[in-house]
Amino acid sequence: ALVQNPECTVKLGHTGEVISVAFSPDGSRVVTASEDKLIKIWDATTGAEVLTLTGHSGAVHCVSFSPDGKRIVSGSDDNL
Repeated sequence: ALVQNPECTVKLGHTGEVISVAFSPDGSRVVTASEDKLIKIWDATTGAEVLTLTGHSGAVHCVSFSPDGKRIVSGSDDNL
């Protein structure tokens, strides 16, 4: 489901609070990080979920694309 208002559109797909959001360098994708321990990649035009990345054992607090858009980095409460 999409939640819309005049200022933003948010795709509801995480089960926890979304903490970080970033656009890919070319603007075609959006990556989100959440308290639900997941990273999700979205199509910026359609809002469709493209991929869910798992592996963190704690909330994901930050996420970013590399300058070339080929990689994603994230930081979390994994206690590693």
